[in-house]
Amino acid sequence: MTALFALATSLLWGLADFGGGLLTRRIPALTVVVASQTIAVVVLGAIVVATGGWTEWGPQLWFAVAAGLVGPVAMLAFYKALALGPMGVVSPLGSLGVAVPVGVGLLLGERPGLAQFAGIAVAVAGIVLAGGPELRGAPVRRRAVLLTLVAAFGFGGVMALIAEASTTPTGLFLALFVQRVTNVAAGGTALYLSVRRGGRALPEGSDLRIIQASLPALAFVGLADVAANGTYSVAAQNGPVTVAAVLSSVYPVVTALAARAVLDERLRGIQAVGAGLALAGTVLLAT
Repeated sequence: MTALFALATSLLWGLADFGGGLLTRRIPALTVVVASQTIAVVVLGAIVVATGGWTEWGPQLWFAVAAGLVGPVAMLAFYKALALGPMGVVSPLGSLGVAVPVGVGLLLGERPGLAQFAGIAVAVAGIVLAGGPELRGAPVRRRAVLLTLVAAFGFGGVMALIAEASTTPTGLFLALFVQRVTNVAAGGTALYLSVRRGGRALPEGSDLRIIQASLPALAFVGLADVAANGTYSVAAQNGPVTVAAVLSSVYPVVTALAARAVLDERLRGIQAVGAGLALAGTVLLAT
């Protein structure tokens, strides 16, 4: 069950990242984040009301609030790092956040078997290579590396925090709702400050039709991200966090394959090797 839900997490995160990447070509990134998460808040709010999830209110929800605050900071740092580039270095480095939940699991006493330790090493190497790191070309700015590491450990922190925010299915809905409300509040504040400083909240020309036409895609991105957090929480609660975290971080492979299928982007040799290693690590982790 842990492997199944963790791999579902990678599928959902990979598709959400791909969809978000396409949307940010037409719409400012902060607007994509706020709009998609607002849609998720509405849907989750309806689910919480329908399931009576509000009865699960308790101090554990502070973990969801923390995850909601850390998430936007990590995302903004990641986007800024991508802007500084080169993307071929920034993107795979962003997946190193898996070290956070894995480290938490080891500190809590989890001791995977030898095959699973090997699987962790192989899968992490595959995840990094699947991003297609640039081994030659323009030098990497120190600021880009620092921002990428902030983003990576922020993403890993969200994984660790959301896994602690609930213990029941209805409690999970409430925790995800609280996390997304915090996301919207933090992201909305950042968007407001950006506009005050001269940034844009809408596409050039303020054409609202672009936003309206993009609503289905925004809904998919927001809900896929929420679903991924939910499946990861289930995976982490039903098995070793060390295994769940690594299997949930195979999403760069999914994003690369989606780009190949939809945009006809060809995988570089190093990406193909990375995908193969990630799959081999998955098999070892699932043993």
